[in-house]
Amino acid sequence: MTVPDLDPAARRVVALLDGVPDTALDAPTPCADTPVAGLLDHLMGLAEGLRASAAKEPDSGGPQAAAANLDPDWRTVLPKRLDALVAAWREPAAAEGTTSAGGVEMPAVEIAAVTLNELVMHGWDLARASGQRYEPDAADVAAILPFLEAFASAEGVPGLFGPAVAVPADAPAFDRALGLSGRDPGWRPPRG
Repeated sequence: MTVPDLDPAARRVVALLDGVPDTALDAPTPCADTPVAGLLDHLMGLAEGLRASAAKEPDSGGPQAAAANLDPDWRTVLPKRLDALVAAWREPAAAEGTTSAGGVEMPAVEIAAVTLNELVMHGWDLARASGQRYEPDAADVAAILPFLEAFASAEGVPGLFGPAVAVPADAPAFDRALGLSGRDPGWRPPRG
């Protein structure tokens, strides 16, 4: 297993930011009980935390993501953090040995797979919540499917994803990935 190139997934997240008006920060997302501002704060934290994982820096755990914690400059800070995340995982040493994220130590290449999964899934979450189109790179979907298939369950994985959502076996690969991560591929924000 090798470290995937995180740049396509990170660029897709950045491309969504201008389509998120301030009036949408309180809107729901496919992530239960998480408004858009909370999702953006989570992206801010995971970008920094998983950059630190690539650099083999101590796992600080960071504060719990919350809408109230969202940096008011998120539109400029998040792209910079995502650039730093991509650069850190491109360093040859990032793939070596083990590292930790969220208090869990694993082989570094597995943390890289978690990182890609986070970017792809939360990109979709943000796009759906803000009414934007989102089509992940086919190579990214192919890279995260084995990770999801290995860890998904009817009960979910606390702190990672919810209970798997059944999708047809012949559904597109990304719909299957969404279902395995506990997301309903048909989720839309409630009409208000």
